[in-house]
Amino acid sequence: MASQAGKSRLLFSGSDWDFKTLSRAYDEIEAIAIDQLHLDTYPVQMEVISSQQMLDAYSSVGMPLMYRHWSFGKHFLYNELLYRKGGRGLAYELVINSDPCIVYLMEENTMALQALVTAHAALGHNHFFKNNHLFRQWTDAGGILSYLDFAKGYIARCEERYGLAAVEAVLDSAHALMEQGVFRYHRPPKLSSEQQREGLRERLEYEERSYNDLWRTLPPVQGADNAEAGEEVLAERKKSLSLPQENLLYFLEKNSLVLEPWQREILRIVRVIAQYFYPQRQTQVMNEGCATFVHYTLMNMLFDRGRINEGTMLEILRNHSNVIFQPSFDDPRFSGINPYALGLDMMQDIQRISTEPTAEDRDWFSDIAGRGDWLETLLDAWANHRDESFIRQYLSPTLIRKWRLFVLADGSDRPHYEVSSIHDERGYNKIRAALAQNYDWGANRPDIQIVDVDLLGDRHLRLQHKVKDGVLLDNESRDATLRHIRSLWGYEVSLASVDAETDATLSERWTKDC
Repeated sequence: MASQAGKSRLLFSGSDWDFKTLSRAYDEIEAIAIDQLHLDTYPVQMEVISSQQMLDAYSSVGMPLMYRHWSFGKHFLYNELLYRKGGRGLAYELVINSDPCIVYLMEENTMALQALVTAHAALGHNHFFKNNHLFRQWTDAGGILSYLDFAKGYIARCEERYGLAAVEAVLDSAHALMEQGVFRYHRPPKLSSEQQREGLRERLEYEERSYNDLWRTLPPVQGADNAEAGEEVLAERKKSLSLPQENLLYFLEKNSLVLEPWQREILRIVRVIAQYFYPQRQTQVMNEGCATFVHYTLMNMLFDRGRINEGTMLEILRNHSNVIFQPSFDDPRFSGINPYALGLDMMQDIQRISTEPTAEDRDWFSDIAGRGDWLETLLDAWANHRDESFIRQYLSPTLIRKWRLFVLADGSDRPHYEVSSIHDERGYNKIRAALAQNYDWGANRPDIQIVDVDLLGDRHLRLQHKVKDGVLLDNESRDATLRHIRSLWGYEVSLASVDAETDATLSERWTKDC
């Protein structure tokens, strides 16, 4: 009788599952997440998909609705080949930052794995998407699906009207500039999908009314009589065009003299999608760490309450260990720091510092050490930090020692590497700062901005690349990207590489020479 009673308390037994079992497990996991971890999530829409459908999702950057482009087919074939030959496995799940939050579960998963990924994606990632300030500031979870539906239909209509080759050429150039097609330092206004469609209609009508081919043949304005007047003209021109401009796609969309209205709208579609993914690049450690911490905590709570048995827990722990596995630097599988492992370790370390601090912890984290409110600290961190600031504030000496981290100085003028910071009082701060800097996405991407263009003169578009630590752009990719910019701008484009510290011009490349 006792055995029967214990069995009846289990959410499931065995590896097989059905939708009733999935629903029952989700309800139980969600109740614990809300009551015990105080998670706040979007409504969840779970869909079970096949491996082929998961490969499709891989190819189109994980979105359920996406326009057609040859690069997506290329990605599909590449991932399919690796999967079929056993060179790469597929994700157990895929989650989309939308309202409702869409979670794809693989149909091949066992029920234990379905429970694990439900906790990981439907609750962990979901909470992070809804509450982290970067996602709240930069993305519109409620409007992204309807916008993608609009974008897919719009580009399909453009292909029918203007031809596949013409549309593909614009998309090729826009995709080449996606990383330079985001606002990093100021937030663009959020518009609903209805406002965006209305704005599109108004923009097309205005451009059709105001288009005049004579604009292309305006003579250049005569040069200023003196340097002071020239500087005033330059300053006024930059002010009117909001220069310097970091968002290349935005500038080309608004100011190119050769683009037709439908081409401008395609640039805008690519720009909106690039902006949507911008927060994810800055929060990979935190996002995956949050989801992993949540699934590990919830699965242990289910086990402690007798809702899953030992066999299920062993399978969950095996899959959990695979997710957080960190190869050593000399392992052939090493490809950098595993964000799942680092994020989980830091969050569990916060839990330890809050409940069982050492004297060292009290010196480093006097505001949280020993207070016992680890959940409040984690909820605040999940809401208010990105990877760079989270590491800079919460990476402890204990974890630095556990991970055996140190700093290598590799100056180009030195014949050897130099270990500049180790596990001592001075080294901890430098190691933490160096690792945090490595996760500052904006600081580690090429800083390329439009600095000047005379629309009434030769219309030469001048770009500037701020060179940090002597690292120049790759010649081949630089020239290819400049050609894409030239195709969208229609006139000469140049890129000057300027030293970030001295402002000395290191090189300059023109599209006529590419």
